[in-house]
Amino acid sequence: MDEKSTESQISGAFGTITSHDVGGRRGPRARLLTLLAIIGPGLIVMVGDNDAGGVSTYAQAGQNYGYTLLWTLPLLIPVLIIVQEMVARLGAVTGVGHGRLIRERFGRTWGNTSIFSILFLNFLIIVTEFIGVSLSMEYFGVSPYLSVPVAVILLFAVTATGSFQRWERFMMLFVAVNFFVIPLVVLAKPHYGSVLSNAVIPGIRGGANSSAVLLIISIIGTTVAPWQLYFQQSNIVDKKITPRWLNYERVDTIIGSVIVVIGAGALIAATAAGLSGHGGTNAYTSALGIAHGLNHFVGHGTGSLFAILLLNASVIGAAAVTLASSYAMGDLSNSSQGLNARFADARGFYGAFAALLVVAGTVAVIPHAPLGLITLAVQAICGLMLPSTTITVLLLCNDRALMGPWVNAKWLNAVAVTIVVILIVLSITMMISTLFTSVNVIGLLEWLAGVSAAVLVVGVPIGLKKMAPPPRVDVDRRDWRTPRLTLVAPMPSSRARRWLMRAQGTYLLVAGSLLFVRIIQLATS
Repeated sequence: MDEKSTESQISGAFGTITSHDVGGRRGPRARLLTLLAIIGPGLIVMVGDNDAGGVSTYAQAGQNYGYTLLWTLPLLIPVLIIVQEMVARLGAVTGVGHGRLIRERFGRTWGNTSIFSILFLNFLIIVTEFIGVSLSMEYFGVSPYLSVPVAVILLFAVTATGSFQRWERFMMLFVAVNFFVIPLVVLAKPHYGSVLSNAVIPGIRGGANSSAVLLIISIIGTTVAPWQLYFQQSNIVDKKITPRWLNYERVDTIIGSVIVVIGAGALIAATAAGLSGHGGTNAYTSALGIAHGLNHFVGHGTGSLFAILLLNASVIGAAAVTLASSYAMGDLSNSSQGLNARFADARGFYGAFAALLVVAGTVAVIPHAPLGLITLAVQAICGLMLPSTTITVLLLCNDRALMGPWVNAKWLNAVAVTIVVILIVLSITMMISTLFTSVNVIGLLEWLAGVSAAVLVVGVPIGLKKMAPPPRVDVDRRDWRTPRLTLVAPMPSSRARRWLMRAQGTYLLVAGSLLFVRIIQLATS
């Protein structure tokens, strides 16, 4: 196969679609083989979201509140699918990374601010992933001064192979390790009737209080992390997935969403069965404490299984978040280098990846480093950025010049706006409670929910009535792609959009300044 065709083919972990293959798929076998070639970006981004922080949050929910918070998880599936489908569509239709798209459509100032913000957040997240590596290996008696450097070297070696297909195959190995949660659940012996009932009937052990509400917000907040948007869109571009294969990528995203929620539920069920009877709603100390607790109260190697799951979650999370950061740096410099580039030809791309790993790994092993403060900052900054990032995705998917026949449908906008408003309410609640620890969290959440419900009831019908249908095109919709960005008409200006962007900027400035002051206070107290 010549070099040109190799550059344009889709090479996945389980198959390849050649550059000249644009035909339809008839029969289950043909469709399955195509799905196997496409599957990857959606599955990896979802499993990567159950990283060290996710595993710790689910374990805390199980230990402190038993099965009673399982009902939050089924609600996450539509949130994951809707938001990540929009960024998948952006990547397939535009062929451009998320950061560069923001720069081109909203201006360099807003784009650069978004990229630098995500880079800072991602760095802190990567530090927490290496904290997960050190805690998991500490359970087996391995020093962080050995485990973290080995993890850094492993992650770089996996990424710098010069082949997207090889990288994705390595990632699929890490995805497969997540199934270790099955023997963990079997050995913990949860009460399956309680699992099923609590998955559909809302309840909170000990009643609703600020700690429980904040933990629920943390569970929900792990679903749409800002780095996921950068990763999946750029990863789809890197893999060369086009609109012709978008339905398969949607299936990939749906499969990833279901797997990640089932995995989260399994972790809650296992820790609930093994540990919730041995403490109250403040029993949780750390992920390492969970592993020791399972080993003590359940035995049969459950502590080791949990430590392995934590290690695997930390590694795949670090790999995905670091790669998302490299993509963002490429967007900043308008570079199109990706995983298929050899190291000698993409030293900037791989150099940025290596630098992030080394610096984050170094911070994670510094004696007396404020690791708890870093974890708190990650949660707060995610809450700060989530409203802005989700609104930006929604605006881009309604950009008719950019998306053509692929703009959001009316029903999708109604659902997406509702999800975005819910995420904004939860994020603002998390943000304010972090900054002002004495605030009445339940009262604040009720007030924000009431205001948001009124806005949705009035605003959504008005917005849908004004929304124009997708533009007609002269070619097959599956073959339509965004023209070169320099040829695309600028995003039309409107009073509502200007006010929305100003509100976002003001919120980021004010909340970011308050958060900075709060972190300084905690660091010096």
